[in-house]
Amino acid sequence: MTEILTGLGDELSNTRPDLPGANSPYAIVFHCVGVIEHWAGSVIAGLKIPRDRAAEFTATGRVDELITRVDDVRARLPEWVDVALREGIRERTVVGSTRPEAATATPEWVLTHVVRELAQHLGQLELTRDVLRQA
Repeated sequence: MTEILTGLGDELSNTRPDLPGANSPYAIVFHCVGVIEHWAGSVIAGLKIPRDRAAEFTATGRVDELITRVDDVRARLPEWVDVALREGIRERTVVGSTRPEAATATPEWVLTHVVRELAQHLGQLELTRDVLRQA
């Protein structure tokens, strides 16, 4: 994801394709950071990281600053996975998702959900990059 953002630069990374419901590459990656922080950091590790999910889809900014956030969450994720495997879920009441599963989810479900979300959004990011480069 960071390679795609770097390759697009600030301007294209913050450009939304002229397609219904499309998000900019920046917003897609910003949302992915939010997904990881919410599900792994807040739900699993109990950190209560603030999240405005709706704002993730309109986020804009500098690519280098977002890459710093990606690097930070990437560095913290192994610790959160370790919590999931050793302790399970610490915080089921955290707000920040449209999914009701947090109340009953297993740690395995949460980790699988994060991987599925990241894979889905990587595909969207690749398609968005291709559309923007063709425009």
